[in-house]
Amino acid sequence: MNGTATDPAADAPVAGTSASDAPVRPGRFLARAAAGAGGLTVIAALLGLVRDQAIARFFGASHASDAFLIAWTVPEMAATLLIEDGMALLLVPAFSLALTRRAAGGHARDPVRTLVADTLPRLCAALACAGGLLVWGAPWAVGILAPGLDDPRLAVDCTRLTAVTVLTFGITGYFSAASRAHGRFLAPAGVYIAYNIGIIGMTLALHSAWGVRAAAAGVAVGSLLMVLTLLPTCLRLMPARGGKRAPRERGPALLGATVLAPVVLFVVGRQSQVFVERFLASSLPEGAISHLNYAQKVAQLPMVLSMMICTVTFPVVAQAMAAGDREGARRRVERDLALAGTVVLLGTATVLGCAPHIIAVLFQRGAFDAADTAATAGVMRVYALGLLGHTLVGALCRPFFSAGRPTWYPLGAMGAGLLVTTVAGLLLTGPFGVNGIAAANAVGISTAALLMLLGLGSRAVAVRAGAVALSLARPAAAAAVAAVAGRLATALVTGPVTGLVAGCLLVPTAFLLTGLALRAPEAVHLLALIRQRIPHGR
Repeated sequence: MNGTATDPAADAPVAGTSASDAPVRPGRFLARAAAGAGGLTVIAALLGLVRDQAIARFFGASHASDAFLIAWTVPEMAATLLIEDGMALLLVPAFSLALTRRAAGGHARDPVRTLVADTLPRLCAALACAGGLLVWGAPWAVGILAPGLDDPRLAVDCTRLTAVTVLTFGITGYFSAASRAHGRFLAPAGVYIAYNIGIIGMTLALHSAWGVRAAAAGVAVGSLLMVLTLLPTCLRLMPARGGKRAPRERGPALLGATVLAPVVLFVVGRQSQVFVERFLASSLPEGAISHLNYAQKVAQLPMVLSMMICTVTFPVVAQAMAAGDREGARRRVERDLALAGTVVLLGTATVLGCAPHIIAVLFQRGAFDAADTAATAGVMRVYALGLLGHTLVGALCRPFFSAGRPTWYPLGAMGAGLLVTTVAGLLLTGPFGVNGIAAANAVGISTAALLMLLGLGSRAVAVRAGAVALSLARPAAAAAVAAVAGRLATALVTGPVTGLVAGCLLVPTAFLLTGLALRAPEAVHLLALIRQRIPHGR
């Protein structure tokens, strides 16, 4: 058979393979998988906006919303460490290697079953203990995260409710990595739909009785729904136990310090930017933490969409590295960086051009007033300057860890970026408030991205840093022109909704036209695809 991929919307394997060992193949399958997963990501992002709108409507930017967001630091860290980066960076290469060994044959015991048996029970036990410790030590955790709070009791209650995510997110991340390594991308992309439904439902149902604790309880409920979303897919993927009991083979030492430490510390370092922000903002007037959060959640939407490209192609890079195909891995990584960078730069232009109208349309109602809109929009524009850096860090860490062997360079680069964020935050928070904190974030993450790009070629995949920089320079120039066009459009058109519509129409148009004028490769490729869809007459 020719291996034609089936529609990923059905979450089915590639034709010609079994249900449990379908490989991830490049080309049309990846494009369709990215489209399907991207569609679910958009739905999840829209539900995330509804979630934030509910919290803003009922609690505004206040002590209650600040307390919830301090507690939300726990699931944010858990999601980054256990779902998005840490677990994926460890387990996707491990499952890819196990699938390769299974296909080669000659093993007394199925390599995939060996991997699961050696890692999943120990992981669950460790995470359950960590979650229990967090429940017990919640007052100390809140004191470290936000020492400037006048009354931390509400934040402590919310932290104890969200502590369950340490375990549930760990199971979700494990199942997601296993699914992606098998070429199944839809179920992992759908977990945040379930997560946000849980938060929204609990907040709407119980906010009058429990206050902001209802949203924290919704985080716990939503995390359980995430596990249930992935469970059917993973049960189908796990191989059935064979006839005779085979001698036990030793699986990869994923939980060993030399393999685990570089990934965990890198992810913690990356997420520590949020710790620095909330630590500095806790000493500012009430609502500062909330303004930062609302700005980040909206500004990060284009980054989430751009990272879906790298999420889908990460197993391809891992398999290429495992097979020794360095040239194939290089081409794939360079292509991913260009695509992800172009998508996020278009989003950056939209945020810079339309920020006040975006925030007004999304949040300005109930307890969230015009002053909150102005403050959040200003923070969002500054924060958007670091979106390309955030995207590049997320994209570049994958090839660093794709070979499944220890590497400490990403941690060093992230540590340098975190140091820049901390120093800049201490210097800028006093004179500029939350805008200074956002600027520090942008400078720090951009520093880390630059260091990782410069170090990738000699340590992991031999990408050409100059070629990558050139592929990003032209869409960056197009984004600058589009941002100015969007700002003019929103200034000339009255009304937040009509102004936002005008800006959202003009920004992509200006971005594409400027990209074509500069002959940006991605813009030229997009125009070629459009021409292919138009029938040619005589």
